[in-house]
Amino acid sequence: MTEVTAGEQDSVPRRLLSHATKLFAKKGFDRTSVQEIVEAAGVTKGAMYHYFDSKDDLLYEIYARVLREQTDQLEKVAVTEAPLRERLTSAASDVVVSTIANLDDNTIFMQSMHQLSAEKRKAVRAERRKYHERFRSLIEEGQESGEFRADKPADVVVDFFFGSVHHLGSWYRRTGTLSARQVGDHYADLLLDALRPPA
Repeated sequence: MTEVTAGEQDSVPRRLLSHATKLFAKKGFDRTSVQEIVEAAGVTKGAMYHYFDSKDDLLYEIYARVLREQTDQLEKVAVTEAPLRERLTSAASDVVVSTIANLDDNTIFMQSMHQLSAEKRKAVRAERRKYHERFRSLIEEGQESGEFRADKPADVVVDFFFGSVHHLGSWYRRTGTLSARQVGDHYADLLLDALRPPA
């Protein structure tokens, strides 16, 4: 095994995360050693510890990077001047598409999150809460304007929607008849229909 050169450094975290994800999926987080991860990634332990302090950090980053991407995408959609229904539709569909694109990462993290340190679990929950609050603000905007029904608490709507999103790993198959975008559009339609004011 050779040390990583300067030109390769940018890819080292990605390689470590990619191989850690595969090993966690195959063997489980607790049964995967740091040595196995660095051997699979083709780097030294020194190279890994340059980017990650521990195996916990790898597990945390597997989920955190997906959440960062989703947060960035949500913010881009939320701040546009598009009609509210269009913004919420895009946000709802996009989070389904990105969850499916990172389905293994999400599934592994949900199964192993309890093995993180209390500090890391707290950090993850805080970041996820921040994302949900931004998503909820779109619903509340529509409830305040009368565009969305206001008889259902926005918190309940958000929990209901993301409960379905987090459940994707238990049934979605890439070999199925629906693409990720089609599933995302269906989820978005169901959410917007549920928010339509009663006649």
